[in-house]
Amino acid sequence: MLKHTLSALAIAALAFSAQAADVLKVAATAVPHAEILNFVKPQLKAQGLELQVKEFSDYVQPNMAVEDKQLDANFFQHQPYLDSFNKDRKTSLVIVPNGKVHVEPFGAYSSKIKNIKDLKDGATIAIPNDPSNGGRALILLAKQGLIELKDAKSLTPTPLDVTKNPKKLKFKELEAPLLPRALADVDLALINTNYAIEAKLNPTKDALFIEGADSPYTNIVAARADRANDPDIAKLMKALHSPEVKKFIQDKYKGAVVPAF
Repeated sequence: MLKHTLSALAIAALAFSAQAADVLKVAATAVPHAEILNFVKPQLKAQGLELQVKEFSDYVQPNMAVEDKQLDANFFQHQPYLDSFNKDRKTSLVIVPNGKVHVEPFGAYSSKIKNIKDLKDGATIAIPNDPSNGGRALILLAKQGLIELKDAKSLTPTPLDVTKNPKKLKFKELEAPLLPRALADVDLALINTNYAIEAKLNPTKDALFIEGADSPYTNIVAARADRANDPDIAKLMKALHSPEVKKFIQDKYKGAVVPAF
């Protein structure tokens, strides 16, 4: 009897282990990342993989949750941000194989002017306060001819790297999620597309200027190095690169999010 009981427990333990191995926990910001992940849930479920999407509203916790092994992977950031995060936080997350998914063209918004030509001297410009996205904002301003930067090839310039500022623009560095709410208090805000969409801004219509599709800031899926080649993550990437996902992105976001596959 004891032998049968132990056998049953062993079988149950194996079944539980198999079930646990078929659950993939992925961190994401709500728009568009979690929406895209939720779209592929049925496809993955049909393959025996349960995708659990954990939503976050900032850019720090999704990486720390993966680094601390609370979650398996994340989908919210681009490579320059990941590189900067790893350097600053002493983490070692990596892009997974075939990990590029989409580009969210970065845009400039204002509630005070309708054309960038109307930007006044001494205007206050809000930009993200993390190195990669803050640098991205400055690069976009430089491409508009509003400022010049010390190193045109650097992806992480700071306001200290501005060498020419003919309009004497003032830079206000804020947490990325707060930028849409700062529009009433500044003359111009450079906003990540995911937060712009959440704030009901349409990047293709409301942005005074926006990045082109050649942006190097492709959003990626990242994981710990020991999980990057996991078969379940490979299944996720195959689903994210499907024609159905490409159509979903094109139909739902209408140019505000651009497939990178």
